[in-house]
Amino acid sequence: MNETETLSESHTVMSEILMPNDTNNLGRALGGSVLHWMDICAAISSRRFSRRQVVTASMDHVDFLGPIDLGDIVTVEGYVFETGKTSMDVVVTVRAERPSRNEKRDTATSFFTMVALDEDERPASVPDLDCPTDDQKTLRDDALRRREKRRTSISASQ
Repeated sequence: MNETETLSESHTVMSEILMPNDTNNLGRALGGSVLHWMDICAAISSRRFSRRQVVTASMDHVDFLGPIDLGDIVTVEGYVFETGKTSMDVVVTVRAERPSRNEKRDTATSFFTMVALDEDERPASVPDLDCPTDDQKTLRDDALRRREKRRTSISASQ
């Protein structure tokens, strides 16, 4: 596969309302539920991009930035920002929204590496990433910068 796909092909936005089954005893989102939504978003983004089945190869350290309260609208957004031969790096961001207060806030973020699979469930090649617009280039560059900053801070703390 020697083709290209654009970053916008992978762009995925999912929304949920935080319901009681996904909350802890404080009425806030369970971390596991948030991780589940993030993993699904990364899978959808990478499937759209590669047009193949995918599996999660890795997930970088997750930053939980703030709580999501019962009844909040949760928006999970992701896109492919870098590719390898068979892998795709996807940035996923989670935001909470409380429309009655006109509030929106970032609540979690992470980077996923997804691997495309062929019909025999073996790693398969993925398209090259193309960012033909300034907006797409900005999104890619922002994700690359954020991932590098995270990697630098993690290795400095070890």
